[in-house]
Amino acid sequence: MKPGIGAGDRGGTRSLAGAVRKSDCLMHATGDVDELNSLLGLARSRLEDKAIDETLHRVQGELFLVGADLSGNSQRVTEQHVQQLESDLRSAESELPTLQNFILPAGPPATALLHVARAACRRAERSAFALHEQRSRGQLAQTGVNPHALSYLNRLSDLLFALARLAAKRAGAGDEPWKG
Repeated sequence: MKPGIGAGDRGGTRSLAGAVRKSDCLMHATGDVDELNSLLGLARSRLEDKAIDETLHRVQGELFLVGADLSGNSQRVTEQHVQQLESDLRSAESELPTLQNFILPAGPPATALLHVARAACRRAERSAFALHEQRSRGQLAQTGVNPHALSYLNRLSDLLFALARLAAKRAGAGDEPWKG
């Protein structure tokens, strides 16, 4: 299939990696990261907490680096990006009580949206690992995915869980325990 006008109608598209099928695992992974970024934008639109908003704004920019790393053999996400997420996570957790049981992904609108973003992040991570495994087995022309980008998605889902809890706490709602 030759890419160009109307190629999308026939299942093709362009990416940083060149012409690919829309069904390619690269498109699943980059699409999942794009959806996550959009959900973070939606969560930010409902947030009233400036500090959490600033963190999410930075993360949204970094997700473009993740997407670039998924699309090619780049190494844009670094260990420093992962360490920053870990620092953000420690900071958020320092304000939160230790969980004694499971909590429901609920709460005020921004909190609920952060929980949705966390779930989307887990899906993006699974898609990125599938892409990495496919590339590592030599089924694609490229080598595996930047390991820092994979670690970034893993840490980000942990951070989003903590930020959802923190947003709820700061809004006066707190965690909603699961009573199972």
